[in-house]
Amino acid sequence: MADKQSILGRIAQLTRANINAFIDEAEDPQKMLDQMIRDYSASIREAEAAIAQTIGNLRLAEQDRTEDEAAVREWGAKATAASRKADELRAAGKAPEADRFDELAKVALKRQISFEKEVQDAGPQIAAQTEVVEKLKSGLNGMKQKLDELKTKRDQLVARAKAAEAQSRVQEAVGSISLMDPTSDLSRFEDRIRREEARVAGHAELQADSLDAQFASLEVDEVDLDVEARLAALKAGSAG
Repeated sequence: MADKQSILGRIAQLTRANINAFIDEAEDPQKMLDQMIRDYSASIREAEAAIAQTIGNLRLAEQDRTEDEAAVREWGAKATAASRKADELRAAGKAPEADRFDELAKVALKRQISFEKEVQDAGPQIAAQTEVVEKLKSGLNGMKQKLDELKTKRDQLVARAKAAEAQSRVQEAVGSISLMDPTSDLSRFEDRIRREEARVAGHAELQADSLDAQFASLEVDEVDLDVEARLAALKAGSAG
Protein backbone atom coordinates (compact mmCIF):
# COMPACT_ATOMS: atom_id res chain seq x y z
CA MET A 1 0.00 0.00 0.00
CA ALA A 2 2.90 2.34 0.71
CA ASP A 3 4.20 1.83 -2.84
CA LYS A 4 0.80 2.71 -4.24
CA GLN A 5 0.66 5.86 -2.15
CA SER A 6 4.14 6.91 -3.28
CA ILE A 7 3.14 6.37 -6.90
CA LEU A 8 -0.02 8.44 -6.41
CA GLY A 9 1.96 11.21 -4.71
CA ARG A 10 4.56 11.33 -7.45
CA ILE A 11 1.91 11.40 -10.17
CA ALA A 12 0.05 14.20 -8.40
CA GLN A 13 3.26 16.23 -8.03
CA LEU A 14 4.18 15.87 -11.68
CA THR A 15 0.71 16.64 -13.02
CA ARG A 16 0.55 19.82 -10.89
CA ALA A 17 3.85 21.11 -12.29
CA ASN A 18 3.58 24.68 -13.54
CA ILE A 19 5.43 24.60 -16.84
CA ASN A 20 5.22 28.34 -17.47
CA ALA A 21 6.86 29.07 -14.11
CA PHE A 22 9.71 26.67 -14.92
CA ILE A 23 10.23 28.36 -18.29
CA ASP A 24 10.33 31.84 -16.73
CA GLU A 25 12.98 30.75 -14.22
CA ALA A 26 15.15 28.77 -16.63
CA GLU A 27 18.33 30.24 -18.11
CA ASP A 28 17.89 28.10 -21.24
CA PRO A 29 14.17 27.22 -21.57
CA GLN A 30 14.67 24.87 -24.52
CA LYS A 31 17.28 22.76 -22.75
CA MET A 32 15.17 22.82 -19.59
CA LEU A 33 12.09 21.61 -21.51
CA ASP A 34 14.11 18.87 -23.24
CA GLN A 35 15.29 17.67 -19.84
CA MET A 36 11.76 17.85 -18.41
CA ILE A 37 10.47 15.81 -21.35
CA ARG A 38 13.10 13.15 -20.67
CA ASP A 39 12.26 13.15 -16.95
CA TYR A 40 8.52 12.96 -17.61
CA SER A 41 8.97 10.16 -20.12
CA ALA A 42 11.07 8.18 -17.63
CA SER A 43 8.52 8.81 -14.85
CA ILE A 44 5.69 7.72 -17.11
CA ARG A 45 7.50 4.48 -17.92
CA GLU A 46 8.06 3.83 -14.21
CA ALA A 47 4.44 4.66 -13.41
CA GLU A 48 3.19 2.40 -16.19
CA ALA A 49 5.26 -0.48 -14.85
CA ALA A 50 4.02 0.08 -11.28
CA ILE A 51 0.41 0.45 -12.40
CA ALA A 52 0.67 -2.67 -14.54
CA GLN A 53 1.90 -4.59 -11.48
CA THR A 54 -0.94 -3.18 -9.37
CA ILE A 55 -3.50 -4.13 -12.02
CA GLY A 56 -1.95 -7.59 -12.23
CA ASN A 57 -2.33 -8.04 -8.47
CA LEU A 58 -5.94 -6.87 -8.69
CA ARG A 59 -6.73 -9.33 -11.44
CA LEU A 60 -5.14 -12.14 -9.41
CA ALA A 61 -7.30 -11.19 -6.43
CA GLU A 62 -10.40 -11.17 -8.63
CA GLN A 63 -9.41 -14.54 -10.07
CA ASP A 64 -8.91 -15.94 -6.55
CA ARG A 65 -12.34 -14.66 -5.53
CA THR A 66 -13.91 -16.22 -8.60
CA GLU A 67 -12.27 -19.53 -7.73
CA ASP A 68 -13.45 -19.21 -4.12
CA GLU A 69 -16.99 -18.52 -5.30
CA ALA A 70 -16.80 -21.64 -7.48
CA ALA A 71 -15.52 -23.59 -4.46
CA VAL A 72 -18.46 -22.33 -2.38
CA ARG A 73 -20.88 -23.70 -4.96
CA GLU A 74 -18.90 -26.92 -5.33
CA TRP A 75 -18.78 -27.69 -1.60
CA GLY A 76 -22.41 -26.68 -1.25
CA ALA A 77 -23.30 -29.20 -3.92
CA LYS A 78 -21.20 -31.86 -2.18
CA ALA A 79 -22.86 -31.15 1.17
CA THR A 80 -26.30 -31.42 -0.44
CA ALA A 81 -25.41 -34.68 -2.15
CA ALA A 82 -23.98 -36.19 1.05
CA SER A 83 -27.04 -35.10 3.06
CA ARG A 84 -29.43 -36.65 0.53
CA LYS A 85 -27.44 -39.84 0.51
CA ALA A 86 -27.59 -39.95 4.29
CA ASP A 87 -31.36 -39.47 4.19
CA GLU A 88 -31.70 -42.29 1.67
CA LEU A 89 -29.58 -44.63 3.77
CA ARG A 90 -31.41 -43.73 6.97
CA ALA A 91 -34.74 -44.39 5.25
CA ALA A 92 -33.37 -47.76 4.20
CA GLY A 93 -32.50 -48.55 7.83
CA LYS A 94 -28.79 -48.10 7.36
CA ALA A 95 -28.19 -45.65 10.16
CA PRO A 96 -24.40 -46.13 10.55
CA GLU A 97 -23.81 -45.46 6.86
CA ALA A 98 -26.28 -42.57 6.98
CA ASP A 99 -24.37 -41.03 9.88
CA ARG A 100 -21.13 -41.32 7.90
CA PHE A 101 -22.62 -39.37 4.97
CA ASP A 102 -24.00 -36.77 7.37
CA GLU A 103 -20.47 -36.30 8.68
CA LEU A 104 -19.26 -35.89 5.11
CA ALA A 105 -21.98 -33.29 4.59
CA LYS A 106 -20.75 -31.42 7.66
CA VAL A 107 -17.18 -31.49 6.36
CA ALA A 108 -18.39 -30.12 3.05
CA LEU A 109 -20.38 -27.39 4.80
CA LYS A 110 -17.30 -26.37 6.80
CA ARG A 111 -15.31 -26.08 3.61
CA GLN A 112 -18.13 -24.08 2.06
CA ILE A 113 -18.16 -21.70 5.02
CA SER A 114 -14.39 -21.30 4.80
CA PHE A 115 -14.55 -20.31 1.14
CA GLU A 116 -17.51 -18.03 1.79
CA LYS A 117 -15.35 -16.19 4.32
CA GLU A 118 -12.56 -15.90 1.73
CA VAL A 119 -15.02 -14.40 -0.74
CA GLN A 120 -16.39 -12.02 1.89
CA ASP A 121 -12.94 -10.86 2.99
CA ALA A 122 -11.78 -10.38 -0.60
CA GLY A 123 -14.65 -7.99 -1.40
CA PRO A 124 -13.37 -4.85 0.42
CA GLN A 125 -9.77 -5.51 -0.61
CA ILE A 126 -10.69 -5.83 -4.27
CA ALA A 127 -12.86 -2.70 -4.06
CA ALA A 128 -9.98 -0.75 -2.49
CA GLN A 129 -7.50 -2.03 -5.09
CA THR A 130 -9.93 -1.16 -7.88
CA GLU A 131 -10.20 2.39 -6.58
CA VAL A 132 -6.42 2.73 -6.41
CA VAL A 133 -6.05 1.38 -9.95
CA GLU A 134 -8.57 3.93 -11.25
CA LYS A 135 -6.71 6.74 -9.51
CA LEU A 136 -3.40 5.52 -10.92
CA LYS A 137 -4.86 5.31 -14.43
CA SER A 138 -6.27 8.83 -14.11
CA GLY A 139 -2.95 10.14 -12.82
CA LEU A 140 -1.07 8.43 -15.62
CA ASN A 141 -3.38 10.02 -18.19
CA GLY A 142 -2.68 13.38 -16.54
CA MET A 143 1.05 12.78 -16.87
CA LYS A 144 0.70 11.91 -20.54
CA GLN A 145 -1.33 15.08 -21.14
CA LYS A 146 1.34 17.08 -19.33
CA LEU A 147 4.00 15.45 -21.49
CA ASP A 148 2.08 16.44 -24.63
CA GLU A 149 1.86 19.98 -23.24
CA LEU A 150 5.60 20.01 -22.65
CA LYS A 151 6.31 18.85 -26.19
CA THR A 152 3.98 21.52 -27.60
CA LYS A 153 5.67 24.20 -25.48
CA ARG A 154 9.08 22.98 -26.59
CA ASP A 155 8.08 23.03 -30.29
CA GLN A 156 6.59 26.51 -29.94
CA LEU A 157 9.73 27.73 -28.20
CA VAL A 158 12.03 26.30 -30.87
CA ALA A 159 9.93 27.90 -33.63
CA ARG A 160 9.97 31.25 -31.85
CA ALA A 161 13.73 31.03 -31.31
CA LYS A 162 14.32 30.33 -35.01
CA ALA A 163 12.04 33.22 -35.99
CA ALA A 164 13.86 35.54 -33.59
CA GLU A 165 17.23 34.44 -34.99
CA ALA A 166 16.07 35.09 -38.55
CA GLN A 167 14.74 38.50 -37.56
CA SER A 168 18.05 39.32 -35.88
CA ARG A 169 19.96 38.47 -39.06
CA VAL A 170 17.64 40.72 -41.09
CA GLN A 171 18.11 43.57 -38.63
CA GLU A 172 21.90 43.15 -38.75
CA ALA A 173 21.78 43.27 -42.56
CA VAL A 174 19.62 46.39 -42.47
CA GLY A 175 21.87 47.96 -39.86
CA SER A 176 24.87 47.60 -42.14
CA ILE A 177 23.26 50.13 -44.53
CA SER A 178 23.15 53.82 -43.63
CA LEU A 179 19.73 54.40 -42.11
CA MET A 180 19.97 58.19 -42.75
CA ASP A 181 20.99 57.95 -46.45
CA PRO A 182 20.51 54.53 -48.06
CA THR A 183 22.15 55.88 -51.27
CA SER A 184 25.20 57.28 -49.54
CA ASP A 185 27.55 55.13 -51.60
CA LEU A 186 25.89 56.26 -54.84
CA SER A 187 25.99 59.88 -53.68
CA ARG A 188 29.72 59.66 -53.06
CA PHE A 189 30.25 58.15 -56.50
CA GLU A 190 28.12 60.86 -58.13
CA ASP A 191 30.07 63.54 -56.28
CA ARG A 192 33.32 62.12 -57.57
CA ILE A 193 32.00 62.19 -61.14
CA ARG A 194 30.87 65.81 -60.71
CA ARG A 195 34.32 66.79 -59.48
CA GLU A 196 35.90 65.10 -62.49
CA GLU A 197 33.46 66.87 -64.80
CA ALA A 198 34.31 70.21 -63.15
CA ARG A 199 38.02 69.55 -63.57
CA VAL A 200 37.59 68.81 -67.25
CA ALA A 201 35.43 71.95 -67.67
CA GLY A 202 38.07 74.05 -65.89
CA HIS A 203 40.77 72.68 -68.10
CA ALA A 204 38.68 73.48 -71.20
CA GLU A 205 38.05 76.98 -69.90
CA LEU A 206 41.77 77.51 -69.44
CA GLN A 207 42.41 76.37 -72.98
CA ALA A 208 39.73 78.76 -74.24
CA ASP A 209 41.32 81.68 -72.36
CA SER A 210 44.69 80.89 -73.93
CA LEU A 211 43.26 80.95 -77.46
CA ASP A 212 41.46 84.27 -76.80
CA ALA A 213 44.79 85.78 -75.66
CA GLN A 214 46.53 84.60 -78.80
CA PHE A 215 43.85 86.07 -81.04
CA ALA A 216 44.00 89.33 -79.04
CA SER A 217 47.76 89.52 -79.58
CA LEU A 218 47.24 88.99 -83.28
CA GLU A 219 44.81 91.89 -83.36
CA VAL A 220 47.40 94.05 -81.55
CA ASP A 221 50.06 93.10 -84.12
CA GLU A 222 47.80 94.04 -87.02
CA VAL A 223 47.22 97.52 -85.50
CA ASP A 224 50.93 98.02 -85.04
CA LEU A 225 51.58 97.05 -88.64
CA ASP A 226 48.96 99.50 -89.84
CA VAL A 227 50.52 102.25 -87.73
CA GLU A 228 53.97 101.46 -89.11
CA ALA A 229 52.67 101.50 -92.67
CA ARG A 230 50.97 104.82 -92.26
CA LEU A 231 54.04 106.30 -90.63
CA ALA A 232 56.14 105.19 -93.54
CA ALA A 233 53.67 106.76 -95.96
CA LEU A 234 53.79 110.03 -94.11
CA LYS A 235 57.57 110.05 -94.23
CA ALA A 236 57.54 109.29 -97.94
CA GLY A 237 55.13 112.14 -98.63
CA SER A 238 57.24 114.61 -96.75
CA ALA A 239 60.35 113.65 -98.66
CA GLY A 240 58.61 114.13 -102.03
